[in-house]
Amino acid sequence: MKKLWAPWRMKYITGAADKNQRGCIFCNKPAGKADQRNYILYRGQKAFVIMNIFPYNNGHLMIAPYRHVGDFPALNDAELLDIMQLAQACQKAMSAVMKPQGYNLGFNLGRVAGAGIEDHVHLHLVPRWNGDTNFMPVLADTKVVSEALEDTYKKLKRELDNINKNTKQ
Repeated sequence: MKKLWAPWRMKYITGAADKNQRGCIFCNKPAGKADQRNYILYRGQKAFVIMNIFPYNNGHLMIAPYRHVGDFPALNDAELLDIMQLAQACQKAMSAVMKPQGYNLGFNLGRVAGAGIEDHVHLHLVPRWNGDTNFMPVLADTKVVSEALEDTYKKLKRELDNINKNTKQ
């Protein structure tokens, strides 16, 4: 029998990641200047793009407003527009560098809907490939992510910067 080692997942499984984090990650991470270390790919006017460090698939991104708001209807028009425009730019970047065959795009609103962080609204963008769901999640409760976060960050960051530079011209 072959073994698959993913020790970094233990923080997520045990909840240690939550215990080590004080406050809201969607407020704390963009407040700092260490974008690469915090996996912040892009900063918009009202929202920003951050990689999910416990991804469902390679390239799993989250787009959140800077303002701490947990109620979707409380988002203002500028926040909604920025979130959606960033989602479009991220999908373009993913298509260019990762070539997924589909996408999941959505909000998990409330704990019972799957929100891991329910007091700060955020949009998930997950690239999908044929066969990316296999026996591992079903039989072993394990998801295989085949690329390091740092490598995915570099590819997507470069492409997002190019897309946004060309959009502003």
